[in-house]
Amino acid sequence: MSIGEKLKQIASKLKAEFEFYRRLQQHPQTPILAKALLWLAISYVLMPFDLIPDFLPVIGQLDDLVIVPILLYWALKLTPATVIAACRIELTI
Repeated sequence: MSIGEKLKQIASKLKAEFEFYRRLQQHPQTPILAKALLWLAISYVLMPFDLIPDFLPVIGQLDDLVIVPILLYWALKLTPATVIAACRIELTI
């Protein structure tokens, strides 16, 4: 498998995950706190500044790799499994 094919595969997986989180955020049975955490994760990624500046070696780059997954993890933990499954199934249809 070439590098281009691998990158296309990764891009399609990322696109599917973004669509999953969008559907999860819009689902009526998703708890309000989970929706807020999803919005925080999106906002943090799109924010033009960071809590920890990127010019600090290592720590500046790692904050994005730590904060966003933690927010997504908490949002998924607060969301009922049936809602998560329903959103995943909607993607395959």
